Amino acid sequence: MQKISRSITKSVDLRVRPEKAFDFINNPENWPKWAIVNMKSARPASDGWYDTETRQGKGQLKMLSNQSLGLLDHIWRDPQASWTVPARLVPNWEGCTFLMTFFQPPALDDKAFDAAAKEVDIELEKLKEILERES
Repeated sequence: MQKISRSITKSVDLRVRPEKAFDFINNPENWPKWAIVNMKSARPASDGWYDTETRQGKGQLKMLSNQSLGLLDHIWRDPQASWTVPARLVPNWEGCTFLMTFFQPPALDDKAFDAAAKEVDIELEKLKEILERES
């Protein structure tokens, strides 16, 4: 039997047009505004990568996006690891829903993974606040 990681999917309903949400989320320079627990800064680097500063130190972020499909997947890498986060933006009546799936890395036990997932809730609520305030 193949080994798989535990996963968790987080979502937030947004009362904004999907195009507006996509444009905002797809720009890593906006991430420090809403990913407030982890992301301190993001600036363009090369080949579509962004150099970032997080509470854990330096890292890099690259978007693997496709607006027509609602894809906002992204690659994260830092000195310790690299992983891809699948993310989607789906129409929801006059608004949209943003979803991200996280896979538990071997370095995190269940308690640490659950704590990190709760931090994502804080960030998604901030995203909602920003986007809906600007509508």
